[in-house]
Order: sequence, then C-alpha cells, then structure tokens
Amino acid sequence: MKFEVVSRDSASSARAALLTTGHGVIETPIFMPVGTVGSVKGVYHRDLREDIGAQIILGNTYHLYLRPGLDILRRAGGLHAFTSWDRPILTDSGGFQVFSLTQIRKITAEGCTFQSHIDGSRHTFTPENNVDTQRIIGADIMMALDECCPGDADHAYAAKSLKLTQGWLERFARRFDETSPLYGYEQVFFPIVQGCVYPDLRTAAAEHAVKMDRAGYAIGGLAVGEPTEKMYEMIELLHPLLPADKPRYLMGVGTPANLLEAIARGVDMFDCVMPTRNGRNGMIFTWQGKINLRNQKWEDDFSPLDPEGTSFVDHTYTRAYLRHLFVSGEMLAAQIASEHNLAFYLELVRRARQHIIAGDFLAWKDTVIPQLENRL
Repeated sequence: MKFEVVSRDSASSARAALLTTGHGVIETPIFMPVGTVGSVKGVYHRDLREDIGAQIILGNTYHLYLRPGLDILRRAGGLHAFTSWDRPILTDSGGFQVFSLTQIRKITAEGCTFQSHIDGSRHTFTPENNVDTQRIIGADIMMALDECCPGDADHAYAAKSLKLTQGWLERFARRFDETSPLYGYEQVFFPIVQGCVYPDLRTAAAEHAVKMDRAGYAIGGLAVGEPTEKMYEMIELLHPLLPADKPRYLMGVGTPANLLEAIARGVDMFDCVMPTRNGRNGMIFTWQGKINLRNQKWEDDFSPLDPEGTSFVDHTYTRAYLRHLFVSGEMLAAQIASEHNLAFYLELVRRARQHIIAGDFLAWKDTVIPQLENRL
C-alpha cells in the first residue's frame, strides 16, 4: 500500500492524499460507507459506484464470521468475489460488536468469548484467529483486535483496557507477519490507538502502535459517549505522535461537522452508520442543514431533496414525494434517503479535498459548518 500526500492546508493540519491499494486508488479525505454484512444496506453497487462515488466500503468481521461464515467466504474467493465489489474494502476486527454485547461476552488476556446474536452459539476471538478470519474475508485493510473502552470509563479501567489492547496488538502483528494473503493481492493492517479521554494513555497507546511500523493507524474509542470537545482534544493530541506520511482513520465518526473538524486536525479516513441509519428513519443531510422528512411541513414542499446536491436522487425526487413514501411505509423511502445521505457525505469530503488543494480549507470549513448544523 502506498500513501502520498499531494497537498497540505497551510492554516490547519488538513491534507489531501492518494492511498493506493490492490483494488484501486483512494482520494483522501475519504468517507467509507458501512457494509456490515457484505452490503451497504439497501443500496445497489451500481449506485455506490456511479452516483454516490464510493471508493472504498467497510465489512464487519463479527457479522461476516457468523454469517455467511468463513467456509463460504473462502470458497467464494473472499469478500470481493462474494459480493462482486471490485474496489477496496476495509474490515474492522469485530471487536466493537463483541464488546457492545456486554451481557453475553467474557474478556480475558487470551481473547474474547461471546455468544452469537443469531443463535446463541459460543465463539472466541483471539488476536491470532482474528488475523486468520480477516485473511479469509480478504479485505485490503484489516483492523487489529482491540477492546473499545467506554467514553465515560475512569482512568483505572481505561489503563487496564489499554494494556489488554496492547498485548493483543503485539500478538496480532506476529500472526499477521507469519501469514500471507490468500487471494493474490496485498493486505495491510492498522493498529488501533485507544486510551479513552486520558492524554497519558492516548500518548502511550500512540507510541506503542507506532513501534509496530504499519501502513496506517486507526483512532478508536471516540464518539462513544465522551463530550465532542474531548474527541477533538484527543485527535489534536495524536496529530504530532502519528507518522505524517501514513493515513489516519478515525473509526465510527460521525456527523458532517465532526468529519470537517477531524479533517482539520489531520484525519484522512472515516466511517459511520449515521448517513444510512438516519436516512432510514427519515432524516436527510443537506447543504442547508438537516431535515426530518416525517414532519408535516414538508408535505407540500416540491423542491429537490437538496438544491445544492450533485447526486441523481437530489434532483430526481422532491421532499414532498420522499415524505409521502416515509409516511406510507414504502421501502423505497429508506433506499432513496440512504443514497442521498451517502452521496452527501462523499460530496462533503470531495469538497473538503478541493478546498485543501485550493488552500482555503479552514475558511471554508468555518463558513459551512454552521449551515450543516441547521435544523430546517
């Protein structure tokens, strides 16, 4: 994998880069639609490529491990072949899903034993078998197994959690280096920097991760209950600690404003379920602000979904029509809203990239964020 910074914003830490993988080149900053079980919920691959402009999507190791299972994925030739997606894929380790199921899992230094949410069967993730699982899935970029510490954890708990994550990271790296890709293209993995909201722990986590000398680094354990200001503080803290010539991935974040603020602090890659999950519930993001289409005020609004948007759905469907679909319980409503929101997020990072290259990113960000946070 190759990461080449092509432009830096002089007034912030934002940068535009090219990230080259075995399945194509990604222009950063980039937002990655979440394809938990091998699909971005309700969205055709054609639309992901042509209208939304997705350059890379996510798969979830926990869900894919349970269903369809590793035997099917291996026989299919990996997730790319199984899903007919020919662009890059990133997989998380499944750790967040395991640790969010607090009633049905047990964590030890060896790994994490958990019950399937599907049938109650028991399984164990260790750093070693997690590498093997992600090799079979075949993602271009893999995430190390870690424990996602709650945002409101006290220092003692966060320190204990970080020690566990660091031990797992060392074992994950050893197993990764002992194994090879299965499908003829390169795979890399990113260590995940944890440490909750504590500067000393975040610093220690970053220093330990950087010693692994990997292709990129992820920032985990943010947007999990801590104040937004603390999230930005932790990203700023990590900026000088992480290598300037490698990509940085902020996991599970977030709102349009979160993305722009994190880009200003040196982050290159993002994912979040918000655009699709909110879309399925009737909320769309526009360049004028957020809209809850279930509100009656949109009943006779025949304007486009987003007059400033650039996607096919933006100028094909009206707000009144999409509201009608939602209140009628029509499944097309969720599909249109999901496509619109994903296209908006991808357009957001594309415009950010353009302004970084043009040299006026910070001024643009400060102007556009108040608009994006409006509730229309």
